[in-house]
This record gives sequence, C-alpha cells and structure tokens, in this order.
Amino acid sequence: MEEKTVTNNTGGLEEDLNPEIFNKYFSVEFSLNGMGPTYLFKLRDISYSGLCILVKEDSVVLKHLKVGDILNMKYNPLESSCSSILLKTRIRDISKNPQGRLMGHSIAGLSIIYKQDGR
Repeated sequence: MEEKTVTNNTGGLEEDLNPEIFNKYFSVEFSLNGMGPTYLFKLRDISYSGLCILVKEDSVVLKHLKVGDILNMKYNPLESSCSSILLKTRIRDISKNPQGRLMGHSIAGLSIIYKQDGR
C-alpha cells in the first residue's frame, strides 16, 4: 500500500493511512487535554470524509473539539490478539448536522500526525 504524506501548517507530518487504520483498528479512545474521563468512539470510514468518528451533537466532547486539535488517541484493534497503538491525531475537520441516518451527530475527520513506532 502506498502512503501519502503531506506537511501540515504546524510543520508536522500527516499520513493518509485511512485504509490501513480502518482495516486493523475498530475504535479510538482519548481524553480531552490529557485529563479527565476517557472517551471511546467507533472509527468510521465515510467516503466523503475519510477516517472519522461520529459525535452526538449534544455531547460534551463536541463542545471541546476544535479543528486543528492534536490528541493522543489510542487505536483499538479489531482482533483481540493484536495490541492497541497510541497515535498523535489531528482533528482535520468537523462537519455539523449531517442528513439522513447520521442526523443528530457531527462528523470529526481524523488525520494521523505521528506513528509511535517511527514509520
């Protein structure tokens, strides 16, 4: 699989690993500002947004997430025999008020900044 790497405006590297991540990992866990409760979200790969999570519009998480935020997210594997990985992840975009079956949720797009193993 070919990886596409782009430089963001903060000087870090972002990798387009959507297919690799989505095929290996089921969910992400993170806490806001590295403190407080841990939130768990199922990973989604919605074609127009790429790798993302769905957040209820009335969720406390949505009130604190901002485009450009960089969070340490723990990616949980599909298979229990595999280990979770911790990846720095940027909130790429937030689309509010989707229509149809996603109504009542916002979509937070994710971009991986740094892979812990250096790849």
